[in-house]
Amino acid sequence: MIEVIAAGMFTTIQDSGRYGYRKWGVPLSGVMDQRSARLANHLVNNTNDEAIMEITMTAPILKFNVDTVIAITGAGFSPSVNGQKISMNKAVQIPKGSVIKFGKPSYGVRAYLSALGGFSVPKILDSYSFYPNITENFHIKKGNILSINTSEIPTTDLANSSVKISKAHFESPIITVDKGPEFNLLSRGVREKLLHQSFEISNDSNRMGYRLSAAENIAAAEIITSSVQPGTVQLTPSGQIIILMRDCQTTGGYARILQLTDEAINILAQKRAGESVRFVLRKLPF
Repeated sequence: MIEVIAAGMFTTIQDSGRYGYRKWGVPLSGVMDQRSARLANHLVNNTNDEAIMEITMTAPILKFNVDTVIAITGAGFSPSVNGQKISMNKAVQIPKGSVIKFGKPSYGVRAYLSALGGFSVPKILDSYSFYPNITENFHIKKGNILSINTSEIPTTDLANSSVKISKAHFESPIITVDKGPEFNLLSRGVREKLLHQSFEISNDSNRMGYRLSAAENIAAAEIITSSVQPGTVQLTPSGQIIILMRDCQTTGGYARILQLTDEAINILAQKRAGESVRFVLRKLPF
């Protein structure tokens, strides 16, 4: 059992996503940075589908009332156990009674904490991912007691399990995209402006979508409501650029001008308000 001493700004339990229910308007959800989450689960020998803790901007304080093995990946939150700094991107054995704290992130905004066996939360619509009006909890709160799927600590030394990460995942401003369904309906001038300037991430950005600074003389007419998905880039009649993220709706009426690659969604998920990004069209092999 894990006791939440402090919850942090927005800490949730996620998995790889809630697939198969979009026809009923249910978002995919799941971890924002799939790359970092998969690394965390891999380090403790979990599958990619195990429930994992997603930590955003400010981190929780957690007391572990069980022996386990954890790994922390993603944003550089400088974690410590009982006051002793521990490594990120590495499996760490946690004795019963330990308290884990985190510093402020030196890079990125989202970290992932995996526990051996995964977090034990109700599976609803084939997913552990928290989402309002689907799961009982929208985010973790102070005083919550979290269970993990306890199993014997393996005799093999998981503490030797570690990975090296590239800081480019957190620092690169490049967001790789494909053309969206309405891209070719834009004027040549608008297309060039989209692909030849940087845009600043607004404060109004979250798991549903990232808003970018409005660009002068860039706009698109509304469309008949059509399907959208995580990574869809919408352009409004007022020039607002919206990049839909993991908790996004399933349909929308703004022009779908670009589509982020899966890796681009992961990279964008680690950006904070005020950072700048630019779109780069992916070169396809055909």
